[in-house]
Amino acid sequence: MRRNSGIGGQAVLEGVMMRNKNRYAVSCRRSDGEIITDVKETHSITEKLPFLGWPFIRGTVNLIESMVIGIKTLTYSADFIEDEEEKAKAADAEAGEPAPEKPAKKQKPEKQQKPGEGMTTGMIFGTIALSLLLTIGLFFFLPVLVTEGVTALTGWDSALATSIVEGFVRIAIFVGYVCLISLMPDIKRVYRYHGAEHKSINCVENGLPLTVENARNSSKEHKRCGTSFLLFVMVVSILVFSIVNCFTLYDGDSIIMKVLIRFGVRLLLLPLVAGISYEFLKLAGRSNNKIVDILSRPGMWMQALTTKEPDDSMIECAIASVEAVFDWKAFINGESGDDVSGSAENSGRSTEECGRSECGI
Repeated sequence: MRRNSGIGGQAVLEGVMMRNKNRYAVSCRRSDGEIITDVKETHSITEKLPFLGWPFIRGTVNLIESMVIGIKTLTYSADFIEDEEEKAKAADAEAGEPAPEKPAKKQKPEKQQKPGEGMTTGMIFGTIALSLLLTIGLFFFLPVLVTEGVTALTGWDSALATSIVEGFVRIAIFVGYVCLISLMPDIKRVYRYHGAEHKSINCVENGLPLTVENARNSSKEHKRCGTSFLLFVMVVSILVFSIVNCFTLYDGDSIIMKVLIRFGVRLLLLPLVAGISYEFLKLAGRSNNKIVDILSRPGMWMQALTTKEPDDSMIECAIASVEAVFDWKAFINGESGDDVSGSAENSGRSTEECGRSECGI
Protein backbone atom coordinates (compact mmCIF):
# COMPACT_ATOMS: atom_id res chain seq x y z
CA MET A 1 0.00 0.00 0.00
CA ARG A 2 1.36 3.37 -1.00
CA ARG A 3 2.05 5.79 1.91
CA ASN A 4 2.22 9.56 1.70
CA SER A 5 5.64 10.84 2.80
CA GLY A 6 4.72 14.52 2.92
CA ILE A 7 7.92 15.54 1.15
CA GLY A 8 7.72 17.68 -1.95
CA GLY A 9 10.17 19.27 -4.29
CA GLN A 10 11.01 21.25 -7.36
CA ALA A 11 13.41 20.87 -10.24
CA VAL A 12 16.02 23.61 -10.54
CA LEU A 13 18.83 24.29 -12.99
CA GLU A 14 21.09 21.22 -12.93
CA GLY A 15 19.60 19.99 -9.68
CA VAL A 16 16.65 19.22 -7.43
CA MET A 17 15.16 20.88 -4.36
CA MET A 18 13.36 18.77 -1.76
CA ARG A 19 11.36 20.06 1.20
CA ASN A 20 10.24 18.28 4.35
CA LYS A 21 8.36 20.32 6.96
CA ASN A 22 10.65 23.19 8.04
CA ARG A 23 13.74 22.20 6.07
CA TYR A 24 14.60 22.18 2.39
CA ALA A 25 17.70 21.15 0.47
CA VAL A 26 19.01 21.99 -3.00
CA SER A 27 21.38 19.51 -4.65
CA CYS A 28 23.27 20.60 -7.76
CA ARG A 29 26.01 18.81 -9.67
CA ARG A 30 29.34 20.49 -10.23
CA SER A 31 31.21 20.32 -13.52
CA ASP A 32 33.63 17.79 -11.97
CA GLY A 33 30.71 15.44 -11.14
CA GLU A 34 30.51 16.18 -7.42
CA ILE A 35 27.08 16.92 -5.94
CA ILE A 36 26.80 19.97 -3.68
CA THR A 37 23.86 20.08 -1.28
CA ASP A 38 22.68 23.20 0.51
CA VAL A 39 20.30 22.71 3.46
CA LYS A 40 18.22 25.54 4.91
CA GLU A 41 15.36 26.04 7.34
CA THR A 42 12.06 27.72 6.59
CA HIS A 43 9.08 28.56 8.81
CA SER A 44 5.51 29.06 7.68
CA ILE A 45 3.55 32.15 8.67
CA THR A 46 0.88 29.72 9.93
CA GLU A 47 3.09 29.10 12.97
CA LYS A 48 2.40 32.69 14.07
CA LEU A 49 -1.08 33.00 12.55
CA PRO A 50 -2.71 29.56 12.91
CA PHE A 51 -5.94 30.60 11.15
CA LEU A 52 -3.99 30.87 7.89
CA GLY A 53 -3.55 27.10 8.13
CA TRP A 54 -7.27 26.41 8.08
CA PRO A 55 -8.68 24.37 5.15
CA PHE A 56 -9.46 26.40 2.01
CA ILE A 57 -7.26 29.24 3.32
CA ARG A 58 -3.97 27.36 3.55
CA GLY A 59 -3.91 26.69 -0.20
CA THR A 60 -3.18 30.31 -1.10
CA VAL A 61 -0.70 30.67 1.78
CA ASN A 62 1.11 27.49 0.75
CA LEU A 63 1.25 28.66 -2.87
CA ILE A 64 2.88 31.98 -1.97
CA GLU A 65 5.34 30.36 0.45
CA SER A 66 6.24 27.75 -2.16
CA MET A 67 6.89 30.52 -4.68
CA VAL A 68 9.25 32.24 -2.21
CA ILE A 69 11.26 29.04 -1.71
CA GLY A 70 11.08 28.28 -5.42
CA ILE A 71 12.58 31.62 -6.40
CA LYS A 72 15.31 31.29 -3.75
CA THR A 73 16.28 27.82 -4.95
CA LEU A 74 16.18 28.77 -8.64
CA THR A 75 18.40 31.77 -7.87
CA TYR A 76 20.77 29.52 -5.94
CA SER A 77 21.04 27.03 -8.82
CA ALA A 78 21.49 29.80 -11.40
CA ASP A 79 24.29 31.38 -9.33
CA PHE A 80 25.79 27.93 -8.79
CA ILE A 81 25.95 27.27 -12.54
CA GLU A 82 27.38 30.74 -13.17
CA ASP A 83 30.12 30.07 -10.61
CA GLU A 84 30.90 26.75 -12.28
CA GLU A 85 31.16 28.45 -15.68
CA GLU A 86 33.54 31.04 -14.25
CA LYS A 87 35.69 28.28 -12.76
CA ALA A 88 35.73 26.47 -16.12
CA LYS A 89 36.89 29.65 -17.87
CA ALA A 90 39.61 30.13 -15.27
CA ALA A 91 40.74 26.53 -15.74
CA ASP A 92 40.88 27.03 -19.51
CA ALA A 93 42.97 30.16 -19.02
CA GLU A 94 45.41 28.27 -16.77
CA ALA A 95 45.68 25.54 -19.41
CA GLY A 96 46.93 28.11 -21.87
CA GLU A 97 43.76 29.07 -23.70
CA PRO A 98 43.54 32.83 -24.21
CA ALA A 99 41.01 34.57 -22.00
CA PRO A 100 39.15 37.65 -23.29
CA GLU A 101 41.10 40.80 -22.53
CA LYS A 102 39.59 43.33 -20.17
CA PRO A 103 40.91 46.78 -19.33
CA ALA A 104 42.87 46.86 -16.10
CA LYS A 105 40.86 48.43 -13.33
CA LYS A 106 41.51 48.63 -9.63
CA GLN A 107 38.64 47.48 -7.54
CA LYS A 108 38.05 47.19 -3.84
CA PRO A 109 37.97 43.61 -2.62
CA GLU A 110 34.40 42.42 -2.31
CA LYS A 111 32.99 40.08 0.28
CA GLN A 112 32.57 36.68 -1.30
CA GLN A 113 28.96 35.57 -1.57
CA LYS A 114 27.54 32.12 -1.59
CA PRO A 115 25.23 31.25 -4.49
CA GLY A 116 21.74 32.71 -4.03
CA GLU A 117 22.65 35.18 -1.28
CA GLY A 118 22.51 38.26 -3.50
CA MET A 119 18.71 38.39 -3.62
CA THR A 120 17.07 40.61 -1.01
CA THR A 121 13.61 40.08 0.47
CA GLY A 122 12.33 43.00 -1.58
CA MET A 123 13.67 41.47 -4.77
CA ILE A 124 12.08 38.12 -3.97
CA PHE A 125 8.64 39.60 -3.31
CA GLY A 126 9.03 41.90 -6.33
CA THR A 127 9.67 38.82 -8.47
CA ILE A 128 6.66 37.06 -6.95
CA ALA A 129 4.44 40.11 -7.58
CA LEU A 130 5.58 40.29 -11.21
CA SER A 131 5.08 36.53 -11.66
CA LEU A 132 1.58 36.71 -10.21
CA LEU A 133 0.75 39.72 -12.37
CA LEU A 134 1.87 37.93 -15.54
CA THR A 135 0.11 34.71 -14.52
CA ILE A 136 -3.17 36.46 -13.73
CA GLY A 137 -3.00 38.47 -16.95
CA LEU A 138 -2.20 35.44 -19.11
CA PHE A 139 -4.46 32.83 -17.52
CA PHE A 140 -7.37 34.94 -16.24
CA PHE A 141 -7.66 38.32 -17.95
CA LEU A 142 -6.90 37.03 -21.47
CA PRO A 143 -9.46 34.17 -21.29
CA VAL A 144 -12.12 36.62 -20.05
CA LEU A 145 -11.30 38.95 -22.95
CA VAL A 146 -11.41 36.13 -25.52
CA THR A 147 -14.67 34.76 -24.11
CA GLU A 148 -16.35 38.16 -24.21
CA GLY A 149 -15.25 38.50 -27.82
CA VAL A 150 -16.71 35.10 -28.71
CA THR A 151 -19.94 35.92 -26.83
CA ALA A 152 -20.28 39.24 -28.68
CA LEU A 153 -19.78 37.53 -32.05
CA THR A 154 -22.06 34.53 -31.46
CA GLY A 155 -24.70 36.07 -29.24
CA TRP A 156 -24.48 33.26 -26.66
CA ASP A 157 -26.43 33.87 -23.48
CA SER A 158 -25.60 30.73 -21.49
CA ALA A 159 -23.71 30.98 -18.20
CA LEU A 160 -22.50 27.38 -18.47
CA ALA A 161 -21.40 27.67 -22.12
CA THR A 162 -19.54 30.92 -21.36
CA SER A 163 -17.72 29.34 -18.42
CA ILE A 164 -16.78 26.24 -20.42
CA VAL A 165 -15.41 28.32 -23.30
CA GLU A 166 -13.45 30.47 -20.85
CA GLY A 167 -12.10 27.36 -19.12
CA PHE A 168 -11.00 25.69 -22.33
CA VAL A 169 -9.33 28.89 -23.52
CA ARG A 170 -7.44 28.99 -20.20
CA ILE A 171 -6.36 25.35 -20.51
CA ALA A 172 -5.32 25.87 -24.15
CA ILE A 173 -3.15 28.84 -23.14
CA PHE A 174 -1.57 26.78 -20.34
CA VAL A 175 -0.79 23.81 -22.61
CA GLY A 176 0.55 26.11 -25.32
CA TYR A 177 2.75 27.93 -22.81
CA VAL A 178 4.19 24.67 -21.43
CA CYS A 179 4.86 23.31 -24.93
CA LEU A 180 6.48 26.56 -26.02
CA ILE A 181 8.94 26.84 -23.13
CA SER A 182 9.76 23.12 -23.44
CA LEU A 183 11.55 24.00 -26.69
CA MET A 184 14.29 25.73 -24.66
CA PRO A 185 17.29 23.43 -23.99
CA ASP A 186 17.62 24.52 -20.34
CA ILE A 187 13.92 23.86 -19.70
CA LYS A 188 14.21 20.42 -21.30
CA ARG A 189 16.87 19.55 -18.73
CA VAL A 190 14.75 21.04 -15.92
CA TYR A 191 11.87 18.77 -17.00
CA ARG A 192 14.23 15.78 -16.77
CA TYR A 193 15.24 16.81 -13.24
CA HIS A 194 11.50 17.17 -12.55
CA GLY A 195 11.14 13.52 -13.55
CA ALA A 196 14.02 12.59 -11.22
CA GLU A 197 12.31 14.42 -8.35
CA HIS A 198 9.06 12.48 -8.85
CA LYS A 199 10.81 9.13 -9.30
CA SER A 200 12.67 9.54 -6.02
CA ILE A 201 9.53 10.43 -4.06
CA ASN A 202 7.51 7.64 -5.69
CA CYS A 203 10.26 5.17 -4.87
CA VAL A 204 10.13 6.03 -1.16
CA GLU A 205 6.33 6.21 -0.98
CA ASN A 206 6.06 2.76 -2.55
CA GLY A 207 8.24 1.38 0.25
CA LEU A 208 11.38 0.71 -1.81
CA PRO A 209 14.94 1.51 -0.73
CA LEU A 210 15.99 4.79 -2.31
CA THR A 211 18.59 3.63 -4.82
CA VAL A 212 19.23 4.80 -8.36
CA GLU A 213 17.94 1.52 -9.77
CA ASN A 214 14.70 1.56 -7.76
CA ALA A 215 14.07 5.22 -8.53
CA ARG A 216 14.76 4.68 -12.23
CA ASN A 217 12.02 2.02 -12.32
CA SER A 218 9.52 4.25 -10.49
CA SER A 219 6.93 6.48 -12.14
CA LYS A 220 7.82 10.02 -13.21
CA GLU A 221 4.26 11.17 -12.47
CA HIS A 222 3.02 12.08 -9.00
CA LYS A 223 -0.45 13.06 -7.75
CA ARG A 224 0.86 15.98 -5.65
CA CYS A 225 2.68 17.67 -8.53
CA GLY A 226 2.32 21.41 -9.10
CA THR A 227 1.31 20.71 -12.71
CA SER A 228 -1.71 18.79 -11.42
CA PHE A 229 -2.48 21.65 -9.05
CA LEU A 230 -2.58 24.14 -11.93
CA LEU A 231 -4.90 21.88 -13.91
CA PHE A 232 -7.16 21.50 -10.86
CA VAL A 233 -7.26 25.31 -10.56
CA MET A 234 -8.49 25.56 -14.15
CA VAL A 235 -11.13 22.86 -13.77
CA VAL A 236 -12.38 24.18 -10.42
CA SER A 237 -12.51 27.70 -11.89
CA ILE A 238 -14.94 26.44 -14.55
CA LEU A 239 -17.28 25.13 -11.84
CA VAL A 240 -17.01 28.17 -9.55
CA PHE A 241 -17.27 30.74 -12.33
CA SER A 242 -20.28 28.91 -13.83
CA ILE A 243 -22.17 29.58 -10.60
CA VAL A 244 -21.10 33.24 -10.59
CA ASN A 245 -22.15 33.66 -14.22
CA CYS A 246 -25.72 32.75 -13.25
CA PHE A 247 -25.99 36.14 -11.52
CA THR A 248 -26.25 39.42 -13.37
CA LEU A 249 -23.34 41.54 -12.19
CA TYR A 250 -23.64 44.23 -14.85
CA ASP A 251 -26.51 44.88 -17.28
CA GLY A 252 -25.08 47.89 -19.07
CA ASP A 253 -23.93 48.10 -22.69
CA SER A 254 -20.25 48.79 -22.10
CA ILE A 255 -18.14 45.77 -23.08
CA ILE A 256 -15.13 47.28 -21.30
CA MET A 257 -17.03 47.49 -18.00
CA LYS A 258 -18.35 43.97 -18.46
CA VAL A 259 -14.83 42.61 -19.01
CA LEU A 260 -13.40 44.52 -16.05
CA ILE A 261 -16.19 43.43 -13.69
CA ARG A 262 -15.92 39.78 -14.72
CA PHE A 263 -12.15 39.92 -14.34
CA GLY A 264 -12.45 41.62 -10.94
CA VAL A 265 -14.85 38.97 -9.66
CA ARG A 266 -12.46 36.25 -10.80
CA LEU A 267 -9.61 37.91 -8.92
CA LEU A 268 -11.70 37.96 -5.75
CA LEU A 269 -12.61 34.29 -6.18
CA LEU A 270 -9.07 33.17 -7.04
CA PRO A 271 -8.10 32.39 -3.39
CA LEU A 272 -11.24 30.22 -3.09
CA VAL A 273 -10.42 28.39 -6.33
CA ALA A 274 -6.82 27.86 -5.20
CA GLY A 275 -8.02 26.71 -1.78
CA ILE A 276 -10.39 24.09 -3.20
CA SER A 277 -7.73 22.87 -5.64
CA TYR A 278 -5.14 22.58 -2.86
CA GLU A 279 -7.48 20.56 -0.63
CA PHE A 280 -8.15 18.10 -3.44
CA LEU A 281 -4.43 17.83 -4.22
CA LYS A 282 -3.75 17.15 -0.54
CA LEU A 283 -6.50 14.51 -0.47
CA ALA A 284 -5.14 12.89 -3.64
CA GLY A 285 -1.67 12.62 -2.12
CA ARG A 286 -2.97 10.85 1.00
CA SER A 287 -5.68 8.68 -0.55
CA ASN A 288 -5.59 5.37 -2.42
CA ASN A 289 -9.31 5.64 -3.23
CA LYS A 290 -10.14 4.58 -6.79
CA ILE A 291 -12.42 7.55 -7.43
CA VAL A 292 -9.72 9.99 -6.26
CA ASP A 293 -7.23 8.18 -8.49
CA ILE A 294 -9.53 8.55 -11.49
CA LEU A 295 -10.06 12.27 -10.79
CA SER A 296 -6.27 12.66 -10.50
CA ARG A 297 -5.64 11.09 -13.91
CA PRO A 298 -5.94 14.28 -16.04
CA GLY A 299 -3.31 15.97 -13.89
CA MET A 300 -1.03 12.96 -14.26
CA TRP A 301 -1.52 13.04 -18.03
CA MET A 302 -0.63 16.72 -18.07
CA GLN A 303 2.64 15.88 -16.35
CA ALA A 304 3.73 14.14 -19.55
CA LEU A 305 4.48 17.68 -20.76
CA THR A 306 6.48 18.80 -17.71
CA THR A 307 8.35 15.63 -16.68
CA LYS A 308 10.83 13.74 -18.85
CA GLU A 309 12.94 10.65 -18.25
CA PRO A 310 16.10 11.55 -16.31
CA ASP A 311 19.52 9.95 -16.53
CA ASP A 312 21.16 8.30 -13.51
CA SER A 313 23.19 11.41 -12.63
CA MET A 314 19.96 13.42 -12.32
CA ILE A 315 18.42 10.74 -10.11
CA GLU A 316 21.52 10.88 -7.90
CA CYS A 317 20.94 14.61 -7.40
CA ALA A 318 17.33 13.97 -6.39
CA ILE A 319 18.40 11.23 -3.96
CA ALA A 320 20.99 13.55 -2.40
CA SER A 321 18.33 16.20 -1.88
CA VAL A 322 15.85 13.72 -0.35
CA GLU A 323 18.42 12.30 2.05
CA ALA A 324 19.43 15.75 3.26
CA VAL A 325 15.96 16.41 4.73
CA PHE A 326 14.20 13.04 5.00
CA ASP A 327 15.12 9.76 6.65
CA TRP A 328 13.63 7.38 4.08
CA LYS A 329 14.97 4.29 5.86
CA ALA A 330 12.93 5.13 8.97
CA PHE A 331 9.92 5.90 6.77
CA ILE A 332 9.90 2.58 4.91
CA ASN A 333 10.36 0.85 8.28
CA GLY A 334 6.98 2.19 9.32
CA GLU A 335 7.51 5.60 10.93
CA SER A 336 5.04 8.36 10.03
CA GLY A 337 6.07 10.82 7.34
CA ASP A 338 5.24 13.63 9.75
CA ASP A 339 7.79 12.31 12.25
CA VAL A 340 10.68 11.71 9.86
CA SER A 341 13.29 14.44 9.42
CA GLY A 342 16.60 14.41 7.61
CA SER A 343 18.88 11.43 8.02
CA ALA A 344 21.33 11.75 10.88
CA GLU A 345 24.47 11.94 8.76
CA ASN A 346 23.07 14.81 6.66
CA SER A 347 21.17 16.76 9.33
CA GLY A 348 22.11 20.43 9.46
CA ARG A 349 24.90 20.23 6.90
CA SER A 350 25.69 23.26 4.84
CA THR A 351 26.79 23.50 1.22
CA GLU A 352 30.46 23.14 2.08
CA GLU A 353 30.01 20.23 4.50
CA CYS A 354 27.87 18.25 2.09
CA GLY A 355 30.24 19.04 -0.76
CA ARG A 356 33.26 17.67 1.06
CA SER A 357 31.57 14.42 2.06
CA GLU A 358 29.40 13.91 -1.07
CA CYS A 359 26.34 13.66 1.16
CA GLY A 360 23.32 11.81 -0.14
CA ILE A 361 25.25 9.54 -2.52
